[in-house]
Amino acid sequence: MVLAIILFMGAVSGAHLNPAVTFAFALRGDFLWRRVPGYVAAQLAGGALASLFLWAVLGRGGATLPGPGIADWQAALIELALTVGLVSTILGTASKAQNVGPLSAVAVGGYVILAGLWASPVSGASMNPARSFGPALVLGHFAHFWPYVAGPFAGAALAVAIAFVLRGPGGDPGGVLAARGSLE
Repeated sequence: MVLAIILFMGAVSGAHLNPAVTFAFALRGDFLWRRVPGYVAAQLAGGALASLFLWAVLGRGGATLPGPGIADWQAALIELALTVGLVSTILGTASKAQNVGPLSAVAVGGYVILAGLWASPVSGASMNPARSFGPALVLGHFAHFWPYVAGPFAGAALAVAIAFVLRGPGGDPGGVLAARGSLE
């Protein structure tokens, strides 16, 4: 699904599905900070609508929870590590040196699939605060929500720091176009 959305919406909006990714693009200088609140609001609304759909169709809202025997702090650290990889993949394929265009969707989609395969039993492999917010809101269950905010935002910040060390400051035309979409 992530791959398809990046391909069909990337040129319009930068395919921002994740507040942590929007934060990373802004922190890197590829996205305007004044646009962040509107994007995050849309992402949270999308997460809530998706959860309402799942609840209406399946009778459950798709909650993201730590696996059996996994503490919240462990889930937060797994989410941090997963998000470092996700955001590094996104920033790496969106830089001037490596702007791979539509193939970035394959890289990001592939990363999400692989991360989900090994980490779903541990943390749910959310990597996306909006994805976890929707079910928490719809189901009224925020008891284990903080790992799915703290982990991804810390992971996004760490990925931006890594990108700075590897490629220097952001703001290059390729990164800006990827973050903002090409329809300005």
